Amino acid sequence: MASINTSYLNPETVILIGIPGLEHVQFWIGFPFLAVCLVALLGNIVLLIIIPTEHSLHQPMYIFLAVLAATDIGLCAAIAPKMLAIFWFRSCSMAFDTCLTQLFFIHALQCMESGILLAMAFDRYVAICDPLRHTSILTSSILCRMIVIVAIRATVLVGLLPILIKRLHVFHSIVIAHSYCEHMAVVKLAAEDAQVNKACGLFVGFTILGFDMIFILISYILIFQAVFHLRQKEARLKAFNTCTAHIFVFLEFYILAFFSFFSHRFGHVAPPTHILLSTIYLLVPPALNPIVYGVKNKVIRKRVAQIFLLSHISHQ
Repeated sequence: MASINTSYLNPETVILIGIPGLEHVQFWIGFPFLAVCLVALLGNIVLLIIIPTEHSLHQPMYIFLAVLAATDIGLCAAIAPKMLAIFWFRSCSMAFDTCLTQLFFIHALQCMESGILLAMAFDRYVAICDPLRHTSILTSSILCRMIVIVAIRATVLVGLLPILIKRLHVFHSIVIAHSYCEHMAVVKLAAEDAQVNKACGLFVGFTILGFDMIFILISYILIFQAVFHLRQKEARLKAFNTCTAHIFVFLEFYILAFFSFFSHRFGHVAPPTHILLSTIYLLVPPALNPIVYGVKNKVIRKRVAQIFLLSHISHQ
C-alpha cells in the first residue's frame, strides 16, 4: 500500500476497530450480539417456513412480512460474521472492495426494510379504510410490482454510495472507528473533498427513509380517522388491534434509524454510544419483528408451537 505524507493512496485494505473505547470488553459484548442474531435468524426462518405453507396467511400483510423476514436475515448475515470476528478474534482487516460491498448490502437492506414497512402501512390503510376493495386493489401482480419497486429503488440509490466512494483516491487513514462499514464512517476517512459523497448520503437517506416515514405517518393519520368514525367500540378496538404490531415495528425502526443517521452527521454523541446504538438499531429490529408479529397472530403462534412440539417429540 502506498503511503504519501501519512496519506493513503488507493488503499487495498481497511481496519475496523469495532467499538472505540470499549476494545477491552468487546469480547464479552459479542455474546449478547450473538444471542440477538440467533433470535433474529431463528424467528425469521420460522416465519419463512410458516407463511408459504399456511394458506390462511397468503394475504398481502403476511407476504410483506415474509419479504421483511428475508430482508432481516440478509441484514444479520451482512453484519454479524465480521463484527463477531472483530470482537472475538481481532480479525480487523478487510479488503477495501469487500468493505464497500458490505456497505452496499447493509444500507440497501435497510432501505428495503423501510420500503416494506411503507407497503405494510398501505395494506393496513386499504384494509381499514376501503375493506371491500382490499383484495381487488392488492392483487398478486400489484404485490409483486411493489416488492420489485422497493428492491430496485434501494439497489439504484444505495448503489450510488460505493460508486462515489471509488472516485476518492487519497485517504488520511484506513482505520474505521466502527464495527461494520458504514457510509459516513468510510467517507470521513477521505483526504479529498467529499462533499458530493455527504450530499448523496443525505439525499438517499431523505429520499428513502424520509419519504417512507412521511407516507407511513399519513397512512396512519387516515387510518385513525377512519377508526374513530366507527360507531361500535368493539369494531374500533378490532381495527386498531390489527395495526399495533406494525406501529411498534415502525416506531422502533425509524426512531433508531434517524438517531443513527443524524448523530453521525450533526450530533456530538460519544463514539462508543453511537456505534453501540447504530449496531443495536440494525440487529434488534430483525430479532423483534418475528416476535411482535408472531405474538399478535394466532395462526403463527399455533404453527410455531406445532414446529417445536414435533421437534421435541422427534428427539425423544
